[in-house]
Amino acid sequence: MAKQTSYGNNDITALKGADRVRLRPGVVFGSDGLEGCEHSFFEILSNSIDEAREGRGDKIIVTRYLDDSLSVQDFGSGIPVDYNQREQRYNWELVFCEMYAGGKYKNGDSGNYEYSLGLNGLGLCATQYASEYMEVDICRDNTLYHLSFRKGKISGELQRQPAKPRSHTGSLIHWRPDLEVFTDIRIPLDYFLDVMKRQAVVNPGLLLVLRSETAPGSFEEQSFYYQRGITDYVEELLQSGTDSESHAESSEDGLDSKVPSTALTPIQTWSAERTGRDREDKPEYKVKLNVACCFSNRLNRVEYYHNSSFLEHGGSPERAVRSAFVSQIDSYLKNGGKYLKGEAKITYQDVEDCLVLVSSSFSTMTSYENQTKKAINNKFIYESMTEFLKHQLEIYFLENPDDAQKIAEQVMINKRSRENAEKTRLNLKKKLAGSLDMSNRVQKFVDCRTKDLNRRELYIVEGDSALGSCKLGRDAEFQAIMPVRGKILNCLKAEYNKIFKNEIITDLIKVLGCGVEVKTKANKELASFDLSGLRWSKVIICTDADVDGFQIRTLILTMLYVLTPTLIDKGYVYIAESPLYEITTKDKTYFAYTQKEKADFLEKLGKTKYTLQRSKGLGENEPDMMWMTTMNPETRRLIKINPAEAKLTAEVFELLQGNNLSGRKEHIAQNGYRYLELADIS
Repeated sequence: MAKQTSYGNNDITALKGADRVRLRPGVVFGSDGLEGCEHSFFEILSNSIDEAREGRGDKIIVTRYLDDSLSVQDFGSGIPVDYNQREQRYNWELVFCEMYAGGKYKNGDSGNYEYSLGLNGLGLCATQYASEYMEVDICRDNTLYHLSFRKGKISGELQRQPAKPRSHTGSLIHWRPDLEVFTDIRIPLDYFLDVMKRQAVVNPGLLLVLRSETAPGSFEEQSFYYQRGITDYVEELLQSGTDSESHAESSEDGLDSKVPSTALTPIQTWSAERTGRDREDKPEYKVKLNVACCFSNRLNRVEYYHNSSFLEHGGSPERAVRSAFVSQIDSYLKNGGKYLKGEAKITYQDVEDCLVLVSSSFSTMTSYENQTKKAINNKFIYESMTEFLKHQLEIYFLENPDDAQKIAEQVMINKRSRENAEKTRLNLKKKLAGSLDMSNRVQKFVDCRTKDLNRRELYIVEGDSALGSCKLGRDAEFQAIMPVRGKILNCLKAEYNKIFKNEIITDLIKVLGCGVEVKTKANKELASFDLSGLRWSKVIICTDADVDGFQIRTLILTMLYVLTPTLIDKGYVYIAESPLYEITTKDKTYFAYTQKEKADFLEKLGKTKYTLQRSKGLGENEPDMMWMTTMNPETRRLIKINPAEAKLTAEVFELLQGNNLSGRKEHIAQNGYRYLELADIS
């Protein structure tokens, strides 16, 4: 029984000041790890973006320092920090040291920060609380202000001095996240590149500059700028045909009349403003909707932003896009008689597979799912955006019948491909993971007797000759044999449809019983993996100890790495070592698995007479020898494959036998000399 402790009135405490963040950072930032540290940076950046959106400045500079400190500089009006008569306190106290204080609480008001990222008055204060130090320089009202903070507390006093004539206004905040608060503060470069590019996309005409310190006092700069915002971004995606991170500045004139090669239809840009409420008893608020979209048979990409925050999990805008696009395209298909009799209607997946769309919405009142702002759930935003998109699509289809026809045809192609893939997946799952009976037998597979999954072992062997010797040399109680005929397909190079047409591979997967893992989005319907279906405690690759055997071993291992990586991750895959040499004396036979072992045996034998011969292939071994060297659990040598080894094997195999011709030439040029002795150049 647990020890009882008293719990009285004096045991309840409240966190105060900086401790509210420093002791519980996950409550505000979503995590006390790197993700939380990243979010603390975004809180500072978002305040500067709010300034720019209100027409106060068109440039923001972010600097990463070698010591993991950060700075954000804007050219807005500057944070008010002087005395506040209404609150009877200094504004710097409210902004930097008071939770839920700021200038963005006038919901639905047309005053300051009508459409704002930061609505809760938490970000700047919370980031200051979570910092080892923070230095603040502000220029406003012809005055330069300076503040210093250490671990959530003011250091010194507010400093003032006259600003130089023609000095730009704005704020510069330099801080270092505190390792006493976050477990990791080394924010990777890729995070900044991603965030700043996204902010440039949804804030047209705003220049964002990233400075990265590469050596003391030396900086590299990258800039992000989209004159037409999301329209330029969609055009960039179409021009590249990929999810490229590169940026192409667009001209200020209108859209090119030419449709990018990856697009089926021209880019459409739709905008609207709406006013409404989430509930009858709630106040009205404004919503601004911006959508840029087109259709493509080579690219699909859908992204949602609200008040500049990237909505990783979507929420209301995502539900609106799903509802509107499926409804309008389905209506067009029905009215045009595009469905076959009894055919099921389209799904959003069929639309999404050919849709390139970026949505950037703003509202004067926003309900985020949490402080990390990865999804919103405003009812009115969903309703207004759904109605807006339905209307725009209806007009677009009426005014552009050729485009409507192209869209309808592509969506139907996607739908029928999806349905066929689903049938294939179900058939494949049945084929690969079904019971091994008379109706689903595997040619030449030799099973074992026990049904105990903790004992059953599967030996994958090289050809029929090895099958014979392994079959005779095994313990039939718990050891099964599966021969592979010749060199199996290189699964790194082959498409999934070709892989699953290969009889050797499908037979092997069928014997394993666990199905396959498919990681590519395009073929996710083929995935059928279920570890509970695995019929073996060990999967042992057993091939000859020669060049051909090593190649077959690599091909099998590569197949498992591509199709069933979990088996490797969980430690089910082994390699059975075969001896290289037999050393026979009058009284005993020794087996050497390496050149060193051979030398050691010979040295140990000294002047004892012996015969030395290169070990024969598995198919020529006597059953007793197979049992002793390869199959007896007490004497065999098994190498357990770990994920790192499998990955390296696959990478080297891809280099040597894949499509990277230049990489292969370079590898041979650098390393070929090591293998000259093995080469047959006679």
